Amino acid sequence: MPRKSTRLTFAVLATGAGVFSMLQSLIAPALPTVQHALHTSQSTATWVMTAYLLSASIFTPILGRVGDLVGKKRTLVAVLVTVAVGCLLAALAPGIGVLIVARVVQGVGGALFPLSFGIIRDEFAASEVSGSISNLSAVIAAGGGVGMVAAGPIVTALDYRWLFWIPVAIVIAATLIAVRYVPESPRRAEGNVNWLGAVLLSAWLVALLLPLSQAGKWGWGSARVLGLFAAAVVLFALWLYSEARSRTPLIDLRVMRLPAVWTTNTAALLFGAGMYSIWSFLPGFVQTPSSAGYGFGASVTAAGLLMLPMLVAMFLSGVLSGRLEPVVGAKSLLVAGAALGAVACGFLALWHDERWQIAVVAGMFGLGIGLAFASMANLIVGSVPADQTGAATGMNANIRTIGGSIGAAVTSVLVTGHLQSSGLPYESGYTHGFALLAVLCLAAALAALLVPVRRAAVRRVVTEAPDVRESVATRG
Repeated sequence: MPRKSTRLTFAVLATGAGVFSMLQSLIAPALPTVQHALHTSQSTATWVMTAYLLSASIFTPILGRVGDLVGKKRTLVAVLVTVAVGCLLAALAPGIGVLIVARVVQGVGGALFPLSFGIIRDEFAASEVSGSISNLSAVIAAGGGVGMVAAGPIVTALDYRWLFWIPVAIVIAATLIAVRYVPESPRRAEGNVNWLGAVLLSAWLVALLLPLSQAGKWGWGSARVLGLFAAAVVLFALWLYSEARSRTPLIDLRVMRLPAVWTTNTAALLFGAGMYSIWSFLPGFVQTPSSAGYGFGASVTAAGLLMLPMLVAMFLSGVLSGRLEPVVGAKSLLVAGAALGAVACGFLALWHDERWQIAVVAGMFGLGIGLAFASMANLIVGSVPADQTGAATGMNANIRTIGGSIGAAVTSVLVTGHLQSSGLPYESGYTHGFALLAVLCLAAALAALLVPVRRAAVRRVVTEAPDVRESVATRG
C-alpha cells in the first residue's frame, strides 16, 4: 500500500537528485578559476570532471542494484551522506589532488536517480507513479541547467568553493528529512550482489570512458587510447559472460533484452550524445570572442543567462509530460523530445549569428530534454519487474552518460580539429559539430519509434521471461 508521506518523500528525492544533477554541470564553467586557484595545469584540472564522470558511471547501476537487494531507503540515506561528505571535502580541498578525490566521492550520488525512481514505484499510488517520475525527471534535467546558469554568479559574488558549500547544506537537510520521513520500500530482490560482475562492470566502463574523455590530449591513435578501447571490448565480453552465468546477476541481461528496454536505451545513448554535447559546447561557442568571426565574447555569467531558456523549458516540459503521458503515451513523448532536439541542433548549425537565435534554440532543445528525460524513465520503470527497477533505471542513466561521452569526444574532434592562428576554433568546426548532433538526435527519434507500446511489451515479457511473469502481468 502507498504511504501517506508521498509529498515529503518526493521533496527529498527531488532535492537529492537535483543537487547531484547540478553538480554535474556546476563546476564546468569554473574550471579555469579552479585551475588558477589551485595552481595546476589545464589537463590536470579537467580530471575534476573526468573523475566525477567515471565514479558516477560505476556507482549508478551498482548501487541501484544494491538498493533493490538491501532496501532503497537505507541505500538512499547512505548515498546522500556520501554526497555531503564529498561536497564538504571539495569545499575544503587544499589542492587539486584532494579535489579530484572529492569528486570521486560525489560521483556516488549517481545512484540517487535509480533509487529515487524505485522508491516512487514502490511507495506511490499507481495513478501517481507516471506523473511523479515525470516531475522528478524534470527536476533532474533542470538541475543541469541550474548548474550552467548559477556557476558564474556564485563564483563572481563569492568563490568557487561555494559551488560545494551550498550543496553541503542542502544535502544534509535532505538526509535528515529522509531518515525521519522516507519509508523503507517493502519490495526486495532476492540474492546477493554479484561482486565479480560489479568489478567487471566498473573495469569496462573505466576502460571505455577514460579514453573517450582524454583522447583529445592523448591522441586518438595513441597506444593508451587504443589499448584501453581493446581492454574495454575484452572486459565487456567477460562481464556479459559473468552476468549470464550468475544466479544473481548485477544486471539481468534478460531484462536488458526486452524490446521496450533495449530500444529505450538505444534512444538514450543517441540522445545523450546530443544533450551532453550541447551542454559542453554551446556555452563555449557564445563565449568565443567576436574577433574569431563568430561568437559574442560573453562572460561566464552572460553565457549562463543565454542558457536560461533551456533551463525553464526543461522544467516546464518535464512537468507537462506527466500530464500528457496518460493521453499520448511515453513513446510519443520520447519521439517528440528527440525530434525537437534534432530540429534545434539543425537550426543552430544554420543560424547562430544573433543572441536571440541562441536563446530560441536553447529553449527548443530544453523542451526536448524535458520530454525525453521523463519518457525514458517512465518507459523503463513500466517495462521491468519491480525488483529490477534500480538496476534497469541505473543502466539507462549510465547508457545516456556513455552516449554523452561519445558525443562530446566526437564533437570535440570536429570543433578543435583545425584551429585559427589565435588558437580559437573555426566557425565551420562548430557548424559541423551542431549538424552531427542534429543527426544523432534524429537517430534517437527513429530508435524511439521502435519502442513497443506498453501492452506489446508486457506480452513479450511474459513470453521471454516466465519467471517474472507475475510481477509484470500485474501492471498490464
